[in-house]
Amino acid sequence: MKNAHVGVVKNIRIVAVSKMEIYLIKKETAIIFKKFQGIINKKEFKDNITELKTIEIESQENQFWDNPKIVSIKLKRQSQLKRLINHKLKLEEIFENFSMYIELFEEGDLSETELLLEYKSLNDAYQNFELIVLLNGDNDDFDVIIEINPGAGGVESQDWAEMLYEMYNKYAQKENLQVAILNLHKGETAGIKNITFEIKGSMLYGKLKNESGIHRLVRMSPFDSANRRHTSFAAVKVTPLIEGEIDIEIKQTDLRIDTYRSSGAGGQSVNTTDSAVRITHLPTKTVVSCQNERSQLRNKDKALKILKIKLYELEQIKNKDKKNKFVDTNNDIAFGSQKRSYILHPYKMVKDHDSGYESSQPDKVLSGEIDEFIYNNLIK
Repeated sequence: MKNAHVGVVKNIRIVAVSKMEIYLIKKETAIIFKKFQGIINKKEFKDNITELKTIEIESQENQFWDNPKIVSIKLKRQSQLKRLINHKLKLEEIFENFSMYIELFEEGDLSETELLLEYKSLNDAYQNFELIVLLNGDNDDFDVIIEINPGAGGVESQDWAEMLYEMYNKYAQKENLQVAILNLHKGETAGIKNITFEIKGSMLYGKLKNESGIHRLVRMSPFDSANRRHTSFAAVKVTPLIEGEIDIEIKQTDLRIDTYRSSGAGGQSVNTTDSAVRITHLPTKTVVSCQNERSQLRNKDKALKILKIKLYELEQIKNKDKKNKFVDTNNDIAFGSQKRSYILHPYKMVKDHDSGYESSQPDKVLSGEIDEFIYNNLIK
């Protein structure tokens, strides 16, 4: 069933309408209610309520409004938490009303069709609530920047990198999301040597953050005259486009800034002058490029913003002593650390190595139908 609010597919058991009987409706509803209670009784969920109250109290103080950038972040988080709490309250009301519908049905005052419609509404509301809970991280509501780098293998891997970009672009089109290419370096023969693009939409980082990793393709090569099977790799890195000012210091002496001519579509009209900017943070070897803005100054500002986000992200990982789930594009992009495999020959399959989810329809997946992979990575 397609979730209209968050664009993720959720597989909840719904018994065929023609065979559903009252005892089974009660049983299924009890299972859903137990899951709901399990979620709202967790400490993590209760912490959300506390956080919302804290923001509401802070917003009553005059000094809260002194820093517009911090206010913007706080209000965005407040909106995210309100959405979560409102869905909880709505679902509680639906459960209460559904008990009444059961009684009306047993008394003959409600038809089977009406009861099943209410049962479907309950299922839909629970799916919405469950997915909003899964997409409630601090950065989950932000837009994303996705960077794709091919591994070794020349034109084979470069073509694979372009196929991955097309997959995410088609997913964005399907979900009516905005896509803008920030930097594009095309291959000499085919494909791309590097691409960085931005996608804007609701809860995008929460949905796409688990796409980070090494993506592997096995196919009969269209570039091999002997028509042999080839394996190609590409690295995908998903970064939240954090809003507001990021509290991280960057020394000018740690930066190398290069300008170059834009090489591909980055908007309605990419300049052909040397307006593109590449910034290298020397201590971490982090490289950010931007070419889609109309002036060198704007490209520089955008690149600096993305650089700050990447350095902030690295600092957060370091401070929390967490395993780095993001791909280090300075390391070899090879077989050892796969995120997902796309097998087109000798059989057809896409397997996500993190969640274990598989699909036997790689053509649909590469056409942007990645909803099931998104959901199964959220619940793993």
